[in-house]
Amino acid sequence: MPRTAVPRHAVLIFSGGLDSAVTAYKLRDEGVTVSLLSFNYGQRHVKELAHAADLADQLGASHDIVDLTSLGRILGGSALTDPAITVPHGHYRAETMRSTVVPNRNAIMLEIAAGAAVAAGADAVAFGAHSGDHAIYPDCRPEFFTLIEASMKAANEGHIANDFRLVAPFLNLTKADIVREGVRLGVPFALTWSCYEGGAAHCGACGTCVERQEAFAEAGVGDPTIYVPAQEGAVR
Repeated sequence: MPRTAVPRHAVLIFSGGLDSAVTAYKLRDEGVTVSLLSFNYGQRHVKELAHAADLADQLGASHDIVDLTSLGRILGGSALTDPAITVPHGHYRAETMRSTVVPNRNAIMLEIAAGAAVAAGADAVAFGAHSGDHAIYPDCRPEFFTLIEASMKAANEGHIANDFRLVAPFLNLTKADIVREGVRLGVPFALTWSCYEGGAAHCGACGTCVERQEAFAEAGVGDPTIYVPAQEGAVR
């Protein structure tokens, strides 16, 4: 069966962050039925799941949250899952950001999403990785994309159509490109959550907050995000 330009139905890894939100809106704009799948893996910024739920309501899309908290307890060594490790502040491409890597996180989530997609009769799994993730996160690189897509197909041979695929529309684009696309699609950026600290407002200083601010600035788009006061470390 020839591979169509866009899938019919995609199960999207949905964190409630900017990247996954724009991915959801983009797929919907292309006529794709989108099922949203979020994960509670014991992350310190678990409040992102409430943002994911609000965005799902805005999209009118189905939304499920997978409880992986027991698994999260054994994925130690990451600032996102271990309260003893401080979330690093600074540029998101700095070497210190390696402490935010959660071992095998995307592979685990994507393979669960593949199972959900097969069970639902969907023809795609999607996630919002982009080029800015490549330096620090190996499970966001094109090489990983190719291998995990092959794994999904091999694991479900005989149960999926030939055109089943993994979709990552921003894999080789920048976060600024994602912001520009989000503007075109009318994404409610203020509802998205990026900060790894998980406080009352975005800290403005952790790697993902810095990346978020730089993306809006580079795209020439006003940033609606509420950050903690500048004297507390927010990057402006």
